[in-house]
Amino acid sequence: MAFGQSAGPPASAREIAELAELLRQAGYDSFREARHPFDLNQRQAGGKFTRDEADGLIERLTAAAAIAGAQDGSPGGSPEGGSTDPSAGPERAQLPKPARPTSRPRRPTPEPVADGASLAAVPDEVLADELARRGWMCVPPS
Repeated sequence: MAFGQSAGPPASAREIAELAELLRQAGYDSFREARHPFDLNQRQAGGKFTRDEADGLIERLTAAAAIAGAQDGSPGGSPEGGSTDPSAGPERAQLPKPARPTSRPRRPTPEPVADGASLAAVPDEVLADELARRGWMCVPPS
């Protein structure tokens, strides 16, 4: 697969039009404008989606519209927050970010040490983990 090419059949014109309308209702004029808030890549920001990508984004946008409607108290309400005043400006829908796999498990962050407290009370492993998290190399003494 070449750089910038999609990995699947392209989305239909109907799906692209539906995506554009849902993004417009969420307060974005174009795919490019919605690129960063929706984690779209350059190809998607140009309006080119695979069927799977389009279906996933349509699901996210309709779920956000349903959540916004539930918060307004109206069933299936508009993502603009129920405002019918065009001068009020569209509010941007807050969508849940897709879960991204991490290469390593996250460690719990240790509690910060109070000013004037001694680091001698902090266990060596906790101190080494905190220093490594901040970019330091920790080697045990020989």
